[in-house]
Amino acid sequence: MAFIPTYTMLGHGPVVLMLHGAGGNFRSFAPQVETLASLGFRAVAWNMPGYGASPPIEPYEFKGLAASVVGLIDALAPVTGGEPVALVGHGMGGMVAQEVALRHPDRVRQLVLVATAAAVLPGDGYSRHVAHALAWLDEGRAMPEIAAMLLPSLVGSGALPAGVQLATLCQAEVRAATWRRALQALVRFDRRAALGHIHVPTLLVAGEQDPVAPPPAMRAMASAISGAQCVSVPGSGHLPHLERPEEFDTLLLDFLRHAKAWLH
Repeated sequence: MAFIPTYTMLGHGPVVLMLHGAGGNFRSFAPQVETLASLGFRAVAWNMPGYGASPPIEPYEFKGLAASVVGLIDALAPVTGGEPVALVGHGMGGMVAQEVALRHPDRVRQLVLVATAAAVLPGDGYSRHVAHALAWLDEGRAMPEIAAMLLPSLVGSGALPAGVQLATLCQAEVRAATWRRALQALVRFDRRAALGHIHVPTLLVAGEQDPVAPPPAMRAMASAISGAQCVSVPGSGHLPHLERPEEFDTLLLDFLRHAKAWLH
C-alpha cells in the first residue's frame, strides 16, 4: 500500500494543491495557504516525499514523485468529489507539476509553474545552482549554514525580509541526504519535447531577477505550451511567492478565478 505524503489543508472550495521546491517544505506556501483559504479555495500544501514527515520513495525520480501527487489527490477525493485540482509548483515542485500534467492530465484543472524549468541544461542557472549546492554538501556543511549562504544569492532586490526568513528556515530544515537526492533527480529532468502535450490552462510566473530560472527561459517555456501565459514579478528572485507575496497572490487569484479549460 502506497504511503500518502503529509500535507496541510485549510479552507473550503476548489482545491489548490501547492508543491514546494527542493529547498522547501509545506510551509513554503504559507502566505498562499492563508490567502486562498480566506477567499473561497481549499488550500493544500504537501511535504514532498522525504521532506518533513513524508516517507521517502525509491527510486527518487519524477515518475514516482508524480505518482505521489496523484496518490494525494486520490486521498483528497472525499473533499474534491473526484474533481481535478489546480496545481501550483515552485522550482522542483514545478517540474513535478509538469510531470503530473503530462502523465495524469485528467487530475489537473489548472497549472501554475513558478520559477521552474522544463529541463536542467549544462551551463544554465539551474545547473550552476545544483553544482554549488552539491559542492557544499560534499564539503560536509550543515544545512543551516548552507541556507544562510544560499538564500541571499537567490532573492531579488525587493524581497520581503519576512519571506526570506521563512525561506531560509525551510531550507535549513531539509535533510542533507534528501536534498542531495532531489538535486540529483533535478539534473536528469528534461520535459522540453513534451511541453506541447500540456493541455490545461497554464500560467508561468517568473521572478524578474531570478538567477536560477530567469524570465527569458520561462517565456520560452511558455511559448511551447499552447495558450500559456508568462508573467514576471518585479523585484523578485527565485522565490516570488515568498519575496513578493501580495503581487504573487494577485496574479495567482486572477488566474484561478478566470482561466478556463479552453482546450478540453
